[in-house]
Amino acid sequence: MNRKYQIAAFLAVFTITIGQATFAGQTESQEAFFEQFSSLCGVRFVGQSVYPEDPGDAWRDKELVAHVETCTEDEIRIPFIVGDDRSRTWILRRVEGGIELKHDHRHADGTPDEVTMYGGTTKTDGSHLSQSFPADSYTAKLIPDASTNEWFLSFSEDGAELTYYLERHGKPRFKAILQKE
Repeated sequence: MNRKYQIAAFLAVFTITIGQATFAGQTESQEAFFEQFSSLCGVRFVGQSVYPEDPGDAWRDKELVAHVETCTEDEIRIPFIVGDDRSRTWILRRVEGGIELKHDHRHADGTPDEVTMYGGTTKTDGSHLSQSFPADSYTAKLIPDASTNEWFLSFSEDGAELTYYLERHGKPRFKAILQKE
């Protein structure tokens, strides 16, 4: 192989390696889960909360919509609409060692809410259909009661159903089931 082709081959391998190093430690399952979400860019999931079952719950009987709206190689933004309230967006980001889930809360004028950007980063492999996000230290400082929170995002095997589930102190706190529209 002549020198010109050797250098070109080295640069190609080097570039690929650098690209992969950006998300060092991300497992195949985490990568597959992120790609599953990315493949749904533009898709809306509609449903409602199924837990808690308390008729007095503020989200009870409200339509919930998760719109996989903005997707880049590193980030997916999913506005989460509760009835007429459009103040929430889930943000999934590829980070070193996993995937991060953040909850971005905004006022109607677009300014950040006092309680925003809480969430966590995957700590386990999860699967191509489900990942969990234990609360991070930022969340624990922002919302001390949420220091034990763990959020779960899961797809049904056929990808037609999305479940958003939250535990606090290892016990169910909230669950929504949404169907692909």
